[in-house]
Amino acid sequence: MKINFPIRDIVIELGQPDPDNPGAFLGGKIISGGLNEDDCYNYINYYMMDAIESVILAHACAGIDIINPAYLKGIKTVVDAHTN
Repeated sequence: MKINFPIRDIVIELGQPDPDNPGAFLGGKIISGGLNEDDCYNYINYYMMDAIESVILAHACAGIDIINPAYLKGIKTVVDAHTN
């Protein structure tokens, strides 16, 4: 299952559904988006965005609706706060 996360054009690919936890998935990966060239030149941005991406991926694997408008607003606030 692929999820197009609209903030920083992150695309997440989730693994198989978790048979022991309905709605959750057995792993996943970020296949595009997220970190950009500016992040690579600024170590603080790089590591912060890497951490934010990891949290988003973990939430998606746990079955949290990461496309929910309230969730998106929270992530956008974090990204904006750390890049400004």
